[in-house]
Amino acid sequence: MLKEERQAYIVHQINLHNKVLSSDLSIQLNVSEDTIRRDLNELAENGQVIKVYGGALSKSFQFPFQEGNVYAKEGKKEIASKALSLIANGMSVLIGGGTTMIELARLVPNDLQCTFFTISPLVALELAEKDNIDVFLLGGKLSRNTNIVTGSQVVNELADIRVDLCLLGTNSLSLEEGITDSDWEVVQIKRAMIKCSKSLAILSIAEKLNSNQKMRVVPLKEVTYLITDLSPSDRSLKDFANSIKVI
Repeated sequence: MLKEERQAYIVHQINLHNKVLSSDLSIQLNVSEDTIRRDLNELAENGQVIKVYGGALSKSFQFPFQEGNVYAKEGKKEIASKALSLIANGMSVLIGGGTTMIELARLVPNDLQCTFFTISPLVALELAEKDNIDVFLLGGKLSRNTNIVTGSQVVNELADIRVDLCLLGTNSLSLEEGITDSDWEVVQIKRAMIKCSKSLAILSIAEKLNSNQKMRVVPLKEVTYLITDLSPSDRSLKDFANSIKVI
């Protein structure tokens, strides 16, 4: 594989999953970690990714308010619009972080009367613009890698609430492994969010389906709704539709 092809693959994986590890890319591309580190350094110098210890982050995830940065933005807008159909007046909703959730927060109608809890300061700021919504930002350590609050304080706060609906993005989703992630702290927060929710909706662009990360959050049977940028009748969603409600 040529260097240009390798770096294009790396950029795609970073945009798709928000974060990648050098060790994982080394295995996927069958090259040394030194080669991956050189690629990441070059991509970071060109402003395409953000280099961090052990890997790299997506610029679209770190700077979602900068025009042109958000990967698959139109697809995420479509997903956000579909997700609104699950929210009704009087509900309590727990919402995660990420670019799709920011798009959802922007689309929430001004006359909707709901209570939102969130682990994302960026999502909270968008929701705070709505006149009839109560917004509770859960407290904890702000992760620079994910722009959400993490840690035991957040888990403890989540244990004290009960919500009608949880809206989460995902790094990966598959029939066999369910929801998976690459960040242990994020896994713990997502598990706590799911545990305090009556129903769970996963919001994901289709590219993330049928992929797996190293750590399982919950099996697929815990998911109530899957919301993607595809039509529910799309053939690629058939197996998911046999297990959960696809929107």
